[in-house]
Amino acid sequence: QLQLVESGGGLVQAGGSLRLSCAASGRTLDNYGLGWFRQAPGKAREIVAAFTWGAGNIYSADSVKGRFTISGDNAKNTVFLQMNALKPEDTAVYYCAARLGDSSHYTFWGQGTQVTVSS
Repeated sequence: QLQLVESGGGLVQAGGSLRLSCAASGRTLDNYGLGWFRQAPGKAREIVAAFTWGAGNIYSADSVKGRFTISGDNAKNTVFLQMNALKPEDTAVYYCAARLGDSSHYTFWGQGTQVTVSS
């Protein structure tokens, strides 16, 4: 069973940076597509960025384009989300998720990590 654990969240001032990590265990990520999602209080969960090992960053939400970058380290079985130029509206719980092969459904989820951006 694939398990995902996020880390790297915290409190940062607007304009600052954070790097989130999503470490996988139980399975290697080779056959999975990965995504970072976020959910702010009172709002629906939204996808932030998506990644495949073959194509790299395949999707970025308009709200984060040019600021956030998703990447992966196969040797470490870990996916990252580099977040730069953070804004207060980026405040949310961030989740990583995995989908198997060509499936469009994200089946495996981490527990989430809180990101808070102060103005």
